[in-house]
Amino acid sequence: MSENLRKLSFYERPNVENEIIPIGEGVPMGLEGMYSKELGIGGVYGSWGKSYSNENLVPFVEHRVGEALQPDDILNLSDLGFDFRQHIQDLNDEEHLQLELEVGSRLLRRAIEVCGWQANEVDGVLIGMSGPVSHDYVSRIAQMAGVRESALKVSVHKACDGSMGGLHLALNPRLAKKGDFNIAEELRGKKVLVGGIEGLSRFTSGVKDKNALQLFGNGMGVLGVVPDENMKFLVGKSFENYDEDGLLAVRMYYPHSRPDDTSPESLVDVIQEDASHIRISGLMHEPEDGASIEMAGLMGMVKLFVRTGVQVVEDVYKDYHALMDKLGESGKTIATGVVHHANYKINALKGKHLSKLGINFPMPWVVNDFGNVSAASNVISFLRQLPNIKLGDHIMFDGFGAGTYYDVMAVQMGNG
Repeated sequence: MSENLRKLSFYERPNVENEIIPIGEGVPMGLEGMYSKELGIGGVYGSWGKSYSNENLVPFVEHRVGEALQPDDILNLSDLGFDFRQHIQDLNDEEHLQLELEVGSRLLRRAIEVCGWQANEVDGVLIGMSGPVSHDYVSRIAQMAGVRESALKVSVHKACDGSMGGLHLALNPRLAKKGDFNIAEELRGKKVLVGGIEGLSRFTSGVKDKNALQLFGNGMGVLGVVPDENMKFLVGKSFENYDEDGLLAVRMYYPHSRPDDTSPESLVDVIQEDASHIRISGLMHEPEDGASIEMAGLMGMVKLFVRTGVQVVEDVYKDYHALMDKLGESGKTIATGVVHHANYKINALKGKHLSKLGINFPMPWVVNDFGNVSAASNVISFLRQLPNIKLGDHIMFDGFGAGTYYDVMAVQMGNG
């Protein structure tokens, strides 16, 4: 990203469509659409709320925590890759619901337009969310966007891994257990919207964790894909590793069986909410005080994500090259990586460890104007790279999130 663009807030980017949603004092919202005619893939990403630079963020955080920040409390956010992020004013529960229904439905409608589809052609909507504003959120925004009631809706609650968990479900038929409904088989060759919508300003509004309040912000993004046609699954791995120490504790604002045994066969509940809505609920180590989120410092996040994250990427990378050898395409390489933007130092350290293993592919940092937007970040990263992706390119998606959950996959752009 150019230095000139890094000086702009998201709303100031040249192709962002801005509007004010008439809720509370009025909430700014911006969307940017991206489409590749060569690939037949498009999507939209954006944010809502007031944009805060690193310089004017401190008073906002002090308002949220109810006390002044000490010099040691203030993160060097630019070094962590973040220059801006979006936050909303304090709202009541009904206003929060109405606001997020508006931003989510507008996102889906715009994505359908960018892809050149009709709403009644959409067969699946898969959305990752860390803390949904309502249990039926995906069904409601799909309905508001004109998607027919019978289309498959999947809510994925795997924290920052939610959107990649959804994309993996849409692409990889091997994820379904024997006898279970196979989402990838159902959606093969159909028009599907996949993404993440994260109202993290609401989610963090009542917490006292000063790091979380500086790192997280609102963000959303949705891709329009046709599995096995304009995006073809090659290899992938979904991995769970329970965060016993609560290094990134997150409250579950969604149904989960909450087993007493913290080492169950699977950390994920698969719940059939109704005939067309499936919920994927990931078990979290929840904060003991009932807060939304509690972080054990930045080093805790490094410990949580880097070691296991490197291992999962290495496993998928080995499987990828084994597949290429089998297909007689041993010279094929990963064109680019689409990695969750937890913070720049985590991603840089992952890249360093992977390089020591002989694994090298571009992992561009492109989400400086959002902060950590959890499940939305991979989608934003992909859409910002979309103009440079070519037909036949192989892309590595790397999702990871609290819980902890990992979804890593290599895909081919187009089914050539």
